[in-house]
Amino acid sequence: MLHERDGVVSGDGLVIKVTVASDPGSEIRVGGVKAIYGKGVFAAPAVLTAYENQIEVSNETTGERIFLTVHRLRNFAGGYRLSIDDNIWFLRDIYNNAGKYRSIFDNSYLAFLKQVHDTYGTKVHLNLFYETDGFNLSQLSDEFKEEWKAQAGWLRLSFHALGEFPDMPYRTAGYEKVKEDGELVIKEIRRFAGEEVMGPVTTIHWGELTVEGARAVKDLGYKALLGYFNVDDDLPAVSFYHGVEVRRHLKKRFVWKDIKQDLVFFRTSIVIDKTDLADIRPHLDGYRQRGGLPPYVDLLVHEQYYYPFYFNYQPDFRERILTAVRWAQENGYTPRFLEECLL
Repeated sequence: MLHERDGVVSGDGLVIKVTVASDPGSEIRVGGVKAIYGKGVFAAPAVLTAYENQIEVSNETTGERIFLTVHRLRNFAGGYRLSIDDNIWFLRDIYNNAGKYRSIFDNSYLAFLKQVHDTYGTKVHLNLFYETDGFNLSQLSDEFKEEWKAQAGWLRLSFHALGEFPDMPYRTAGYEKVKEDGELVIKEIRRFAGEEVMGPVTTIHWGELTVEGARAVKDLGYKALLGYFNVDDDLPAVSFYHGVEVRRHLKKRFVWKDIKQDLVFFRTSIVIDKTDLADIRPHLDGYRQRGGLPPYVDLLVHEQYYYPFYFNYQPDFRERILTAVRWAQENGYTPRFLEECLL
């Protein structure tokens, strides 16, 4: 999956360089264009004009032909969003204050996120649990549905898991379990908030799925998943069903498509609640030394750390988010949902 930083935009196309390893005496063509031999490989330009492009590479000497599938992400490079996992407690608060709240933004957590949007234009994606102690989404009134729908320009809601526990709930789960839990969440989002705030991207709790579970997620309507794709370290992989090779690729490229499963995988750039406030800017700046700034910046955090009653409460939760968002803005990134890259 290629983007503007992988080539040169010319008119409506992205011009990339295709390199081919072959016998030096061969006549190689890329999309009909004769490739030039040098430095041990053949090279020729190709132009990507669609989301999915087929490039023919031919060896006119031997008659061999290969077809490459190459995707172009038009709006990927230079975008950023704030994504938040494990969301449920703010919805429980709205439920507990039924009759008192006159707006969803009477909830302080959601009000803060709207403040971030109003100040910086940030687009926010919230991944939801279905239930927590003493509450589930079916109990939430739909009285604010029109207000939810009115936020669709900057706010997304999606399926995360049935609940916070057990950890890694879908690591070994089959198709039916994932589909069942996803349908519960999606049904309720549609009921209380409307189709307008839904989209084709989500993050699954702990970033673990079997191939069968991933197929269920796709059948729920999701086209893309976010993870960490840790590799060559002692950190949790958070990489769904992928092995080391794909994880290394995603660690470097930040995006990859499993063509067989027809699912796109994106890598987050930072886990804000796992990064001390003083280290947020150095962590993000450090990408320059680690191969270059991410083409797209996903700023990930978890809801729980917002609340003083949580055992692991982070008093600087707000400032951590604001620091990360300011970094994105100052480094030329603009607010953009991931789904806008998949059109």
